[in-house]
Amino acid sequence: MSANADQISSQSILLREDNDGIATLILNRPAQYNALSGELLTELQTTLDEIDRDDSVRVVIIAASGKAFCPGHDLKEMRSSEDREFHQALFDRCGRMMLTINRLRQPVIARVNGIATAAGCQLVANCDLAVAAEDARFAVSGINVGLFCSTPAVPLSRNMHRKQALHMLLTGDFISAQTAQQYGLVNEVVPGDELEAVTLALARKIAAKSAHAISLGKDMFYKQLPMDLTAAYAYAAERMTCNMDSHDAREGIDAFIEKRKPEWKGK
Repeated sequence: MSANADQISSQSILLREDNDGIATLILNRPAQYNALSGELLTELQTTLDEIDRDDSVRVVIIAASGKAFCPGHDLKEMRSSEDREFHQALFDRCGRMMLTINRLRQPVIARVNGIATAAGCQLVANCDLAVAAEDARFAVSGINVGLFCSTPAVPLSRNMHRKQALHMLLTGDFISAQTAQQYGLVNEVVPGDELEAVTLALARKIAAKSAHAISLGKDMFYKQLPMDLTAAYAYAAERMTCNMDSHDAREGIDAFIEKRKPEWKGK
């Protein structure tokens, strides 16, 4: 990379690194602890939309530069205007980006270092999986400045028991990475110097599976959640039937029977 390219990269508020089917998106506002400015939300939305159309990407990792993962929205930017429409547009944009993560064909893993608070905690809860460093901490601290974290409450209430989620939302208290794992907010807690390697190993494990099965399964998982039990089973049966009709399912079963490695085609 040239010196000029290095300079451009260091000034980008969102970095993207692609390697072996894994796209790593790095929040890059370290001086602001990677606060979600309107510009950063736009960059995330644009990049996620690009990834959704990119068949070469099998897994996405969302990480952060500097000492923190993300403290939430940029409060200075939020207070720069008293206009209701400005704030509505900001929160709508954030909600759209969060929904894009859920609807993305590829699984998304949060790689959490330092603090993840307010909309930063929301981002972790909203990702499909999350790996955290031992010293990571989590909070939905808007209540401390008179702002109930209503949008972070959406994925929190879908990841954790109600009383655990409401305790965080009503008090603004921090919880440790270990407690976050107990609550269901993160999957794994590892030493800080192992965070990148462990997250990458998880991404590679998923990337080695059938992209078709992963995409179908992720979509099915989120769509069945609000259904009643009878509807969920009917929908799941239809999805499994569709999955069985695919090349990858037939290939995978044949490879298992024949004791060989499957050759996925992603369809």
